[in-house]
Amino acid sequence: MSKQDILISINVPPILEEDFVDCLLAIDVIESFSSSAVNAHHGDGHEKMSLAEQVAGRQKQVNFQIYLLDKNLSSVLRQLKECFSGTGIQYRVLPVLDKGHI
Repeated sequence: MSKQDILISINVPPILEEDFVDCLLAIDVIESFSSSAVNAHHGDGHEKMSLAEQVAGRQKQVNFQIYLLDKNLSSVLRQLKECFSGTGIQYRVLPVLDKGHI
């Protein structure tokens, strides 16, 4: 693989936030990550939402943006799957087209 910078975007239920942070901190190839509270809106999957979330049409989640080189992607995903297998957490991998300081 090339030395392409990538970003993994992943929403995690708040109950798993601390465990997720601990797992990320233990993965040495992760260059950096950030997290923020978000409201997730699902077109399907309402059965996984509480009644209040179904009424509101959104689910509270914690979004993590994980920055790394693409050559480390399979290793990071393997470790995350080992820690969170069966949780149904979904992720997206995005290329980083530019980076710098402002």
